[in-house]
Amino acid sequence: MTDAKTRIDETVKANDVVLFMKGTKDMPQCGFSSRVAGVLNYIGIEYTDVNVLADEDIRSGIKDYSDWPTIPQLYIKGEFVGGCDIITEMALSGELDGVFDENAITYDKAAFEKIREANA
Repeated sequence: MTDAKTRIDETVKANDVVLFMKGTKDMPQCGFSSRVAGVLNYIGIEYTDVNVLADEDIRSGIKDYSDWPTIPQLYIKGEFVGGCDIITEMALSGELDGVFDENAITYDKAAFEKIREANA
């Protein structure tokens, strides 16, 4: 498991935004992963996707790494932000905009507004 933890740690620290998910950003393989990737894709975030289905060590290791039981998991600037429900709530409340702003992550602010309008 140490190897998986090292690989996870290196990935999280080497990339500004990382989504550990089932499938890929272009082809999510579960509804929860699809929801988070859909938000990130829609608002134009550049992020690294890690398909946990392709590596069982990463799939189990990410849960230990974050002490969070579910996938997907979003990391921004090396910090665990949350899973699907938390990211959805943060996107709808505007809190996720703040996290991106604080970390100088470029995104489409108008697209975030459209998401909120559609879910109002």
